[in-house]
Parts: sequence; C-alpha cells; structure tokens
Amino acid sequence: LPLAELPPVDAVVISHDHYDHLDHRTIVALGARVPRFVVPLGVGAHLERWGIPSERIVELDWWAETPVGALTLTATPARHFSGRSMVMSDRDATLWAGWAIRGPEHRVYYSGDTAMFPVFSEIGDRLGPFDASLIEVGAYDALWADVHLGPEQAVEAHRLVRGGVLIPVHWGTFDLALHPWTEPMERLLVAASRTGARVATPKPGQTVLPASPRPVARWWPDVPWRTAETAPVVSTGLGHRRALHPMNTSG
Repeated sequence: LPLAELPPVDAVVISHDHYDHLDHRTIVALGARVPRFVVPLGVGAHLERWGIPSERIVELDWWAETPVGALTLTATPARHFSGRSMVMSDRDATLWAGWAIRGPEHRVYYSGDTAMFPVFSEIGDRLGPFDASLIEVGAYDALWADVHLGPEQAVEAHRLVRGGVLIPVHWGTFDLALHPWTEPMERLLVAASRTGARVATPKPGQTVLPASPRPVARWWPDVPWRTAETAPVVSTGLGHRRALHPMNTSG
C-alpha cells in the first residue's frame, strides 16, 4: 500500500531503532501527516534529527503508557538490543519495547523484536488477555537465540501473553537470516497445530477480525524447507528452558 493511500493515521508506534523497524525515508514521508509518534526511550532523538517536532514525540519506558484517542498504549519489556551504527558504537543507547494496545472492548499485543523470557507471563497477567498477538517469527538463527524467538517459541510466547489469535509478523520482508524464505510460516503452523493455537495468515493489506479470522491459507510461494522436526531455536541464559512440545492449553 503506497504511503499516499494510507487513511488518516492517529499515531505511529515504533518498537526500536534497528533499520528494519525505523526507516528514515518512511518517517520523513509520514512526518507532515502523523500527529504523534510513540517510541521507546531515546528513539525520539532520531526522529527529531529527521525533522519531527519534539512536541509530537512521546517517549516511554517499559510499563509506561500514553493515551491515543480511546486507546491506551503501554510499552512492554522485550529481550533484544538497539543501535544503528555498523560498528555498534551506539549499541543499547536507546530502549527497545513491545506494545500493548488496549481499547474499551479489545486488546492487541505486539512483541517487537524479542527472545523468549519470563516477562511474557507478566505481560499477559498485567495487560491481557489479548484478542490478538502480533509476534515475530522470522529472522532467527541458533546464534541469535537470545535476541529473536523463532517460530516455535513464538507460539509459546503467544500462550504466555494470553493471546487469542496469533498473527505472525517479522517474516518474508527483509533477508536477515539464512533460513529459507517461507520456513518461518511453515514451522509456525506445525508448532501451532501441536498446541491448538489459533493462527491468522493475512496477505499484506488484509484485515483480521480476531473473533472470526479467515481460515489459514498458504498464499506464500511453495518454497521447500527441511522438515517439521528441525530443531527449534531455544533461548539460553534463563536458568531453565520452556517446553516446546505439545501442551494442554485449555486451562
């Protein structure tokens, strides 16, 4: 969808300052049309350098919130990192976050970029349950297991935040990892079938109604991947590992 065809936008919400989440040209193009930018701590400095007035920028720490119309936006903790320098001279100089968007009737969770960590349960307890969760599933590797989820852990994160419909994001756009292009979705569908998680797979531009999502459709190219038994990416350094095998989700 061309930017010029977007309907009126109440706010732009940004998870962190990595290039695949914060694009200079996009911010400049939206600058005159968007009344508010909601970002984690420190990210506002990038926007100000690109011409966004400071009074239109809201910076939040984890668990802080701000109203946007009838909605409440809460910055949620995430397990990732930040920085835009190729030599990492600014690594972790700004904050990264997920977002909980709560309205009078519905709630949505967006993970941002994150690895598995116990705070997912706290997010679900404090801000959930959510009608839908938008959780990253792509750009994973065994070496990145402490900054990205991977498909199997995305399904587990969805359960922990008490999500209703899982809408997988962060796949099929940027070539950031060595896994096959469509492998994240195929692995996610296998993992979801094992746990009974409901999944929506909208085409770009399609709308999802969490109460009645479209049946899962494999609209992406049929690119071979290895097998459903490929070892999942599992985060380390947590003191324990969460089970990724079938579990009872009814209680």
